[in-house]
Amino acid sequence: MAASPHCLSSRLLTGWVGGCVWYLERRAMRESHHKFMHLFRNVNKQWITFQHFTFLKRMYATQLNRSLNQQVKPKPEPMVSPFLEKTSSGQAKAEIYEMKPFSPSSLSLSRKPNEKELIELESASVIEGSIDVGKETKEEKQWKEMKLHADDLPGILARLSKIKLTALVVSTTSAGFALAPGPFDWSCFLLTFLGTGLASCAANSINQFFEVPFDSNMNRTKNRPLVRGQISPLLAVSFATCCAVPGVALLTWGVNPLTGALGVFNIFLYTCCYTPLKRISIANTWVGAVVGAIPPVMGWTAATGSLDAGAFLLGGILYSWQFPHFNALSWGLREDYSRGGYCMMSVTHPALCRRVALRHCLALIGLCTAAPLLDVTTWAFPAVSLPINLYISYLGFRFYADADRKSSRKLFFCSLWHLPLLLLLMLTCKQPPGYLLWGTWHRNVWKEHRQLLQP
Repeated sequence: MAASPHCLSSRLLTGWVGGCVWYLERRAMRESHHKFMHLFRNVNKQWITFQHFTFLKRMYATQLNRSLNQQVKPKPEPMVSPFLEKTSSGQAKAEIYEMKPFSPSSLSLSRKPNEKELIELESASVIEGSIDVGKETKEEKQWKEMKLHADDLPGILARLSKIKLTALVVSTTSAGFALAPGPFDWSCFLLTFLGTGLASCAANSINQFFEVPFDSNMNRTKNRPLVRGQISPLLAVSFATCCAVPGVALLTWGVNPLTGALGVFNIFLYTCCYTPLKRISIANTWVGAVVGAIPPVMGWTAATGSLDAGAFLLGGILYSWQFPHFNALSWGLREDYSRGGYCMMSVTHPALCRRVALRHCLALIGLCTAAPLLDVTTWAFPAVSLPINLYISYLGFRFYADADRKSSRKLFFCSLWHLPLLLLLMLTCKQPPGYLLWGTWHRNVWKEHRQLLQP
């Protein structure tokens, strides 16, 4: 059994000398114990991990060696945008582009800094880094004013009005006007062309105005002018109004009231029915197909002033064409539509999306066959349009069977050249005016003959 210190001192020294020695030994043991416990607590509070040690060693080498120059080149500022995406605080903010070589002898390691200096150095660097990150985060969160220049305004308004979609609408309207029976009136055609284009620009602008909070979540639409703040909502609504009013006026008083009424109805259907339905039901696809089918009908009514069977045939062809076109497009954007909160067939009913696309590919063959029966084209049109209709039907079947991005992309790109070629074939196979007059005279004679045969 080990003897205590006071026992040792009492054995070696006796009397008051032994008592003094015993007191000093006991006091020293108590003070060393308290110092050890205090040091242990401080170590627990200021525990240095391996990462801290590595960081301190690197900072130590950098501070002592003044010849080690590490020059920093800041990243170039991105293009001006009001919506700066948040970046993580740990992301690198600079690029090291030059580091001078150094020799080990240049490092002066004559003295070692104590622990206090290293801790102060680390805390100072951490505080400075946190201040810099705080400033950058604050600057990123601030809104930046966008200055609208007159040179950029035409391009912004073109993207606001979806100029490519407007060009498709105007082209189908022109095809309907050209396929209608009767002489070609250039003044009426130009008024129809201009009025339909203005109505389409107005509808597309109002559509973007309503969908700003949803378009900002989609990669496909996040760069639209209203989303990026390039123009104000008031300017967008004013532009839509300045397009809608003269557009409808040209169609109503410059062409005929029926065409103007169809233009107003199409604007209402696109902005007030199709746009909100995109977040409610998959029925929005069928409503959107009706919106796309009305422009060729407007071209027909602008030329004839009436709704004939040929107008409905053209509307039916555009109606069926839109399903393989849009369903194939939306198939590759399913994640984007889900992120934006849109209810699309490709997202909620993928099997139905593929079936509908194939069904309307086959319907195009039947509609083209009905064109000569309605005296819109000659019988050569079903024959010359059969190869391209069979090809798009084949791609529709591949899309239905494979259900992948590759087949959907093929079907989508096929639809882009299928419609212009189909309308061009219809124009080349249009019934000649003399045949139409003869057909009209023959029908009138047949009606009179039937009336004479009645008792």
